[in-house]
Amino acid sequence: MPFPTPVLRSVNYPQYKSQYGPKYHYQPQVAGITSKSLFSFGVKAAGFGGVALFTVIFFASGIPRIQDDILKKFPGMTRYYDRSVPASDSPF
Repeated sequence: MPFPTPVLRSVNYPQYKSQYGPKYHYQPQVAGITSKSLFSFGVKAAGFGGVALFTVIFFASGIPRIQDDILKKFPGMTRYYDRSVPASDSPF
């Protein structure tokens, strides 16, 4: 006689659980999104965001307002973006 389904099985019936088998546990989720997948998505989004920010600053580094407000705040960058040409000699 086959064993009844787990719902119909007696509560007192002992089940064998191997100590070497997989340890199953409940993982909380909302609509299939777990904390592990959310963290993984966050790390990937942060990477793409960092690359996008670097690209925007790189392309906009020729704008004087960007140079003064953002890039000259980094140590060592002030000398790089310093214009030693007098304003009267500058064509711009």
